[in-house]
Amino acid sequence: MNMHIREAVIEDNEAICRLLSLLFDQEAEFRPDFATQSKGVGEILCDSEKGRFFVIEAAGRVAGCVSLLFLVSTALGGKVAWLEDFVLEESARGQGWGTQLLDYAIRFAVRDGCKRITVLTDKNNAAAQSLYRKKGFNYSEMIPMRLVFENPP
Repeated sequence: MNMHIREAVIEDNEAICRLLSLLFDQEAEFRPDFATQSKGVGEILCDSEKGRFFVIEAAGRVAGCVSLLFLVSTALGGKVAWLEDFVLEESARGQGWGTQLLDYAIRFAVRDGCKRITVLTDKNNAAAQSLYRKKGFNYSEMIPMRLVFENPP
């Protein structure tokens, strides 16, 4: 089956949220919530300064996605990316498409002037960690900590 990778557009919001449901079903900290995810995805798709989504399309269907969110690092003195959402449908796995999608996002970040990409994975997601290590990602001496607001204004 042929596939191609492209930057997502606003019309991809629903397909991306469908994929995010698959991702959040398997992650320890998150739960699928279509309306909430649709709002966040829409914000990113409507403002390329916030981030970008890239999708794999096969047979007219979005079969995978990855997002880069952008920040400025004071330590590095410039733009950095946060690799946030990376997921493929079950039927799209095992064909090398995830590697190609990740390569696409990395090339984009380099061309866009990013000085670093950071990614989080579940502690027990050895497959994801192995892929990231193969692509040159290293473990950080820093650990993530979160303050989650239950009812933000």
